Amino acid sequence: MLKATVLILLLLGFGIIAFQFYPEPTLPVSCVIDSIAVHKKERKLYVYSSGNLMKTFRISLGKNPIGHKLEEGDKKTPEGRYFIISRNDKSRYHKNLGISYPNEKDKALAKKLNKKPGGDIKIHGLKNGSGNISRLQRMKDWTNGCIALTDSEVDELYNHVRIGSPISIFP
Repeated sequence: MLKATVLILLLLGFGIIAFQFYPEPTLPVSCVIDSIAVHKKERKLYVYSSGNLMKTFRISLGKNPIGHKLEEGDKKTPEGRYFIISRNDKSRYHKNLGISYPNEKDKALAKKLNKKPGGDIKIHGLKNGSGNISRLQRMKDWTNGCIALTDSEVDELYNHVRIGSPISIFP
């Protein structure tokens, strides 16, 4: 019984190490990402160049991911059509790409509900100083409404996405 338990623990440990460090394919150096689609239910971010799917990333979302963001502090990731509006390489979360939430529709809905829509929604990496949890961050939704990638993934996306690129976020 003890030998079986030790073997299972060793295999589990090996599996976690492989999961963390097994290399994933990267985008071609000259690739320009001109649109992004996020499917919250799938926890996937798809990047496109001239209509061609170039890569799929696994993501984490806001701590309360179901439904559209209605107000500041609800920890929901918004749904709708937005744009990449900024790039920040000095973020508290490694690097980030700013998303144009709230749009006019979001502002009108929040006003109707007498709420503040919130803002500062990003695609970002891990919080600086969080260690090397890398892909393990995907095991749960942990952001305040943002879309999270590993640091190396956000580096890759940061280098290929241009300001003004549309991003569609689906339920």
